[in-house]
Amino acid sequence: MKARVTVTLKNGVLDPQGKAIEGALGSLGFDGIASVRQGKVFDIEVEGNDAGKAKAELEAMAARLLANTVIENYRVEIVG
Repeated sequence: MKARVTVTLKNGVLDPQGKAIEGALGSLGFDGIASVRQGKVFDIEVEGNDAGKAKAELEAMAARLLANTVIENYRVEIVG
């Protein structure tokens, strides 16, 4: 089964890369961009058919390795 873990910075945490992207978009002529926040996406294929067990394991992976939970939030989705 396929899963996706999306990791984003928590609100209030400075995002210099997002600011740089925001500025670059403006310099390329894209108007109306209020703000940009960047993040990470992990597409993970998990063996087995137990979605509940897979989601629990993915939550543990995200909390222990994929995200820095001090400054980042994460979301786990089973996508197929």
